[in-house]
Amino acid sequence: MHEVNIRDGVHRFGNQVDVIVVGAGACGLVAALRASHTGADVLVLERDASPTGSTSLSSGFVPAGGTRFQRDAGINGDSAAEFATDIQSKSHGLSHPAHVQLACEQIVPALEWLADQFAIPWIVLDDFLYPGHRYHRMHAVPEKTGEGLQARLLAAAEQQQISIATESRVTTLFTQNDVEAGTQITGVEVTRPDGTCESVGCGALILACNGYGGNRAMVERYIPDIANGLYFGHAGNTGDAVSWGQQLQADIAHLSGYQGHGSVAHPHGLLITWALMMEGGYQVNRQGERFSNEHSGYSEQAVHVLAQPEQLAWNIYDDRIHRFAQGFPDYVRACEVDAVQSADSLDALAQKINVSAEGLAATAASVESYRTRPDPQGRDFSNDQPLQPPWHAVRVTGALFHTQGGLVVDDHCRVCLSNGQVIGNLYAGGGAACGVSGPEVSGYLSGNGLLTAIAFGFVAGASAAG
Repeated sequence: MHEVNIRDGVHRFGNQVDVIVVGAGACGLVAALRASHTGADVLVLERDASPTGSTSLSSGFVPAGGTRFQRDAGINGDSAAEFATDIQSKSHGLSHPAHVQLACEQIVPALEWLADQFAIPWIVLDDFLYPGHRYHRMHAVPEKTGEGLQARLLAAAEQQQISIATESRVTTLFTQNDVEAGTQITGVEVTRPDGTCESVGCGALILACNGYGGNRAMVERYIPDIANGLYFGHAGNTGDAVSWGQQLQADIAHLSGYQGHGSVAHPHGLLITWALMMEGGYQVNRQGERFSNEHSGYSEQAVHVLAQPEQLAWNIYDDRIHRFAQGFPDYVRACEVDAVQSADSLDALAQKINVSAEGLAATAASVESYRTRPDPQGRDFSNDQPLQPPWHAVRVTGALFHTQGGLVVDDHCRVCLSNGQVIGNLYAGGGAACGVSGPEVSGYLSGNGLLTAIAFGFVAGASAAG
């Protein structure tokens, strides 16, 4: 594991730019676009040979309440305040209130600005509601993938002629203390794959290098309940921002918060959309038994799945849901690699997936009865369509996607110190910043990751350029 450092004192830099952005995911690219559009000279430093990161691994869905795209789709009544209420409801009021307000208020102008300035074609997904959302507010590019979103942001950066230096790992932040201004960031040191180093000075620094999901030691320390689960995030999320923050005595919060997911095809490693559950499917273990309320949320479902024998579960659903899921590219890929198993009867399906036939039949009968009587797990089946053969199943496991804790920022996305002051030219967003999900896995509301990536990147870019 590489180390990141803080080096204090006067340092001479070979090159100088207005704004350096660390990380070329959604947060970093939006920050760079905003700062560059404001007139700043921007350099993006990306550790990988090709910018992908957590954004490309995500669904690419961005929640926002009160956009013109919603109104154009006939979705009325939603607002930043309504969205904030849903976020706090999901986290039981434990989310950082100022961060929630900032994210919900800024995501609307951020999405509309990206559409107006760079022709990002947002569409609103209105065919189903994710758990915890009272309105259809998921925005996506037409590809409906994180890869599609990343590609469009990269194209916008190229259009804006923003410099993106790949294979450039930031290993040191240079600081200088000023009597009046306090601690200031003066530049960074970059390490190349061949071990050579280069230092670059800056007027402002934006940390958009995500969280610590790829740092095994930090995961075991802060979120031990998912430490044995599959890590489905980007390997580059090694907690650099948190490490720098700790050295700077920054205010850091909710390191125990994270986004999990209870539906990653095993062993194929493909995300299986939770829309299967929202449309009427359910999960069973090897005994064919349900073990949770699948509508509580896919994040906390990761822990429930990992608690099952062999840390496995099966998504069970019918042909109607199977056809509906064909609209999700990851599901199509799952079908292509035979992750989806099908049969004309439940008994045949049970044999095919090596699950107890008696248990699966009993569970299917119980689910049908829950349409008229309470489900002991607490799920409401009353409005779901009855499931009909043929049947389909996918074997899945629970996974850690990305962490939600990090650096506390103010309304300008400046990094706050533990003494209540701020570092005036250091900014953070996305997974590097404390998110809006609170300190528990169950607090994650669908889309919270890209929400803070784009909203905080939008704010940080303007603030850093200013």
